[in-house]
Amino acid sequence: MTFCLDTKLIKPDCDNEIKNIVVLLHGYGGDGNDIAQITLNWKRFLPNTLFVCPNAPEKCLISSSGYQWFDLSQDNEKFILKESKKNEIILKKFLEEIKEKFSLPNSRICLSGFSQGCMMSINVGLSSDEKYSGILGFSGKIISKEDLSKRIIHKPETLLIHGENDDIVSCVKSLEAKDFFQRNKISVELEIIKNCGHHIPIEASSIGLKFIKKIFNLN
Repeated sequence: MTFCLDTKLIKPDCDNEIKNIVVLLHGYGGDGNDIAQITLNWKRFLPNTLFVCPNAPEKCLISSSGYQWFDLSQDNEKFILKESKKNEIILKKFLEEIKEKFSLPNSRICLSGFSQGCMMSINVGLSSDEKYSGILGFSGKIISKEDLSKRIIHKPETLLIHGENDDIVSCVKSLEAKDFFQRNKISVELEIIKNCGHHIPIEASSIGLKFIKKIFNLN
């Protein structure tokens, strides 16, 4: 089956049955191979999990080899929201293709992402017609709280993780996102990683793994 997004699939070892899926969305200028590195720490603890790491639909304007989930050439929230919602449609189509290919419902799928990928995971996770198992977001934010508040359909359990020294996307953005989730009665936890910038350290990876095991009832 051909998917609408180029994607890296990391299947379970030893032909283990696929019972769960973790979708990993890369950040601005990255690709599926970049974000897939986190699975090196996760795979042995999730033996029946498929990791899906797609490339975003657009080539990144500042990186010849990377991709973007939305254009950042204009520092304008309305423009960024319009661009992100355009590619949100493509991402939702891709997720439907993944579900069809592997015959798993949203309840067995965790949406996760870094930076731009986190932002897309939040938007898709809250606005999809069927509830996802959970949302795991690293170093992101909500693109438009006003817009998203009008589109909430489901409220999957969510964990946000952010470095306290992030100078690309301030950790204040995750504090604001936590407040948004709580105001909308969505179960959310926030972990701030000390002495951490705009990346995913081992500590954040380990916390994320515990969350995935919990929502998939693997503890």
